[in-house]
Amino acid sequence: MPQFIAPDVRVQASFLDAMKEFVEEGADERSLLLHEMEQYATTWHRPDVFASYVERLNAEPLEETPRIEGWVPNTTLWYVEGNTFLGRLAIRHRLNPFLREVGGHIGYAVRPSARRRGHATAMLAASLPVAREIGISSVLVTCDTDNTASRKVIEAAGGVLEDVRGGKLRYWIRTDG
Repeated sequence: MPQFIAPDVRVQASFLDAMKEFVEEGADERSLLLHEMEQYATTWHRPDVFASYVERLNAEPLEETPRIEGWVPNTTLWYVEGNTFLGRLAIRHRLNPFLREVGGHIGYAVRPSARRRGHATAMLAASLPVAREIGISSVLVTCDTDNTASRKVIEAAGGVLEDVRGGKLRYWIRTDG
């Protein structure tokens, strides 16, 4: 049964396979995955580099953790089945101007070979109690206007459309059920 875990080195091989799938698909230039791929693509295979990467991800929720200017604390969760990496989800603890307009509180990605199986729907639903524990009563979740699959995932989680900005549908979801 798939579940969320904190980033963990035990899924390195499957994570690397998933990143290859994302590269072959072509990542959106605004995605966190693209930023990470540019930074680590040639070194993720090294156990020491991957362990440092995992450590950095697990430190990101802390206010005192150094981060790229303008980025906010966030909690990264990996969605796995056993040692198989299926996807990832990030909960941004607060909104900055960019996130308020485009990115939202929650971003998620399911590896291409695991799509169309309900993983994104399960991930978003399971993230809402986590967001509530962080102190977020209502999350902003966005998707491209032409991303029907993501729109359906957000609406299935209770998303209420606020508006469309910059080519993004902007939905709010209460975290208290």
